[in-house]
Formats: sequence, C-alpha cells, structure tokens
Amino acid sequence: MQIKRISEVLGKRVFTDLGDFFGEVEEANLRENKVDGWRIRVGGSVLSLVGGARGVIIPHQFVKSISDVFIISKSALPSQESGFEEVPID
Repeated sequence: MQIKRISEVLGKRVFTDLGDFFGEVEEANLRENKVDGWRIRVGGSVLSLVGGARGVIIPHQFVKSISDVFIISKSALPSQESGFEEVPID
C-alpha cells in the first residue's frame, strides 16, 4: 500500500470490509516516519460498540485499502473485551 501524502487521507470516509460505515479519518499516528495507526471519528451504528467514545485508534495493520474510501478489516471493530484505545475527540 503506497500513500503519497497523509493529507490526502484525512477526512476520508472509513468502511469495514463488510461494507459497514465506520467513521472518518481524523489523524495519522506516526512512529519512526511510518504510519503506526489512524485516529477515526466513529459514526453510524459503530457508536454503540465503542461505549460512548467518539473516536478510536485503529492500528495500520488493519487497513486493507486506501483509495476513494478507507477500508479496514472487520477484525478492527472494537468489542467489549477489546483493548482498542478510545480517544476523546474535541
């Protein structure tokens, strides 16, 4: 997967590989000049899965495709037992 500019990804709509709307890309988390994860502002039916948080960090390994939309693996969906980091969004 090759991205020319992170700024081209910010604001893209995020969907699961099952076609469910997940949210929008807010920010990229970088580590050693590589994308480590993505901060996603959740929306739609996913709000009930994140327990009131308005955003989550999705590790880059769960990203399947970045084009007109951002596609993440269904494994990235948070569950009650998951260790995904909930992020307060201002």
